[in-house]
Amino acid sequence: MTRFMASAPQPEAAEAAVDVLRAGGNVVDAAVAAAFVQTVVDPQMCGIAGFGSMHLHLNGGPHLLIDFHGRAPRAVTPEMWEPLIERECDDGFGFVLKGRVNEIGYRSMTTPMTLKAFDEALRRFGTMSLADALAPAIGYAEEGFMVRPAVHSFWMRGEDNGRVARIHGLIDHPETRRIYTKADGAIHGVGDILRNPDMGRTLRRIAAEGAEDFYTGAIAREIAADMAANGGLLSMEDLAACATEETAPLWFEYRGHRVATNRPPGGGLVIALMLRILERFDLRAMGHNSPDYIATVAEAMKIATAEKDARMGDPRFVNIPEEELLSDAYADAAAARIRAGEKAAVPRLGGGHESRETTHICVADAAGNAVSMTHSLGSSSGVVTPGLGFMYNNCMMVFDPRPGRAGSLAPGKARFSALSPTIVFRGERPFFLVGAPGGTTITMGNLQAILNAVDFGMDAQEAVSAPRFTATSETIELTNRILRSTERALKARGYPVKRHPFSHMMPLVHAIRLTEAGLDGGADPAADGMAVGA
Repeated sequence: MTRFMASAPQPEAAEAAVDVLRAGGNVVDAAVAAAFVQTVVDPQMCGIAGFGSMHLHLNGGPHLLIDFHGRAPRAVTPEMWEPLIERECDDGFGFVLKGRVNEIGYRSMTTPMTLKAFDEALRRFGTMSLADALAPAIGYAEEGFMVRPAVHSFWMRGEDNGRVARIHGLIDHPETRRIYTKADGAIHGVGDILRNPDMGRTLRRIAAEGAEDFYTGAIAREIAADMAANGGLLSMEDLAACATEETAPLWFEYRGHRVATNRPPGGGLVIALMLRILERFDLRAMGHNSPDYIATVAEAMKIATAEKDARMGDPRFVNIPEEELLSDAYADAAAARIRAGEKAAVPRLGGGHESRETTHICVADAAGNAVSMTHSLGSSSGVVTPGLGFMYNNCMMVFDPRPGRAGSLAPGKARFSALSPTIVFRGERPFFLVGAPGGTTITMGNLQAILNAVDFGMDAQEAVSAPRFTATSETIELTNRILRSTERALKARGYPVKRHPFSHMMPLVHAIRLTEAGLDGGADPAADGMAVGA
């Protein structure tokens, strides 16, 4: 019987997690060690200067979330970017500004929270030292890792409706260019070994001095000096103020299962709203990915997206009507509108697409201990402080530059994100762990994986591999494996439809299923990851 299971978009991370479990570490040790590896081998998807959400369930012990969303620096003002607006992204999660100042460079960063969260999780719930958890990552930084197709594909992604071509995040900044290009100036190719000794030295410093060196010590002073010299917004005061938040899970029920997910500013409320609506329909009877099924689920996606845009945000700054959104009355009314054929409106300012870069790790054991964690750099700022080797997040990109709105800029504010590591329970025992990278499509991918496992009885790999669709605007986007007859039927109902050329589409969903027969895992086939058990 499989006793341990890990799933991640990077094989190195999944293997690191299982190595820790085999050596006697617990699921928290395994998740953190794997996540540190991710920061090295997928360095534009995540990093120690990133943000995220960690969902922990320890059998017979605590069940909680460690929220580590980045917060806007103290130097931010609500109106500072309003004159620079060009347009809003199609899915309402980010804006294109003149000069792309919110997307790349020294003014695009929120506070770096990831290292703080990993250190806290280890100290409170792990058995390993921070130094031991860092050791596999240090090895990959110093000895190098093989550039994989998904990593290289991101590097070579071109300009997308006003978004900066990602190559600029690797070559525009001299320190970054030194790491990611070869002697002839070319970007490392698929199969090349990329070494980052500066990152290795930084991780060794953290292992020796502790995480606080990054927030109040010598490393913090290097970060603050670099920011001040280049017009950055982050300061020593911002670094010293970094703190995670422990929250209780957001609980709700779906078809006799208890579902636990994260609270705002994470995206779990969006998943809860959609599942509460969809519980009013016999989805299995409709048939998986039939026109009726896609239209019904897409309408729930659109309703949730419109609510997210208008009424969800950082609960420190926004009064979120959670009780209303999760009420029977709300779900009944929304389901009635869907049955009547109404199409939900999802207004947008202009056009464009959100960058969809993040990573995820699921780890579980046969005793029911589980961690589902999503962490990110946004789409990465392209900035590396000389000698430190790691890249900073660019989460300022997703704030609303218009004052007076749920997602508007404010000092110390976190922007609502779709990060939604979720655990579905059967009784008191975890049944299905799920999470994904992929911008606002995260919640839509997690939703469909849950439906696949609960409504259609799929195992973890089937649940994350089945053809998907998404509706974060008024257009239904289809993977190329959705039948064309289904596409025609949706168009006949008046839906705008966009077919992607890919067999698999964002987000990159990863999952673990726990059954009486053991554990099975799933890794999204759209990327380079894997699920591995022992």
